[in-house]
Amino acid sequence: MSSSEKQQEKIDRKLAQVRWLVLDVDGVLTDGRLYFDNSGNELKTFNTLDGHGIKMLQKSGVQVAIITGRRSSVVERRAHDLGIHKLIQGREDKFAALQELLDGDSCRLEDIAYVGDDYPDLLVMTRIGCPISVPNAASPVRERAIWVTSSRGGEGAVREVCDRIMHVQGTFAAALAPYIGEC
Repeated sequence: MSSSEKQQEKIDRKLAQVRWLVLDVDGVLTDGRLYFDNSGNELKTFNTLDGHGIKMLQKSGVQVAIITGRRSSVVERRAHDLGIHKLIQGREDKFAALQELLDGDSCRLEDIAYVGDDYPDLLVMTRIGCPISVPNAASPVRERAIWVTSSRGGEGAVREVCDRIMHVQGTFAAALAPYIGEC
């Protein structure tokens, strides 16, 4: 078995035990750029593939949460539209936010996957079981990830993660069935 195959096997073992997928926003769910109109309103673009992947993953039994350092009503609306009930905004200490998010949940840190792209994400990524990065992440983040997605942040990276989790956990076929008439 090649070292690449061994690495893929290691990633799949970690993904198989994921109970929570926690996501950053800027640079992961978006391309990382911030848009403001002339009135100062913040605009963000989200990938619909990511959104549908999140919905399918939640239906498969994996919880999804968002922790972001910025506050945005746009993110609040997106989380609501996707059925994400665990949203923590405006927190630079993302590990403290994660602990708050998990308060009362028996989930172990090793059962969490986190997708990040920048330095504030490292507090979480270095403490959980499945740290994931997007290819457009800062070098120290990519270096500490067990997996770097093929797709860039805001361009389907989250969908890639959701699909792979479902494949590894054996839930992808059931999640896809309604879309191909196999209900």
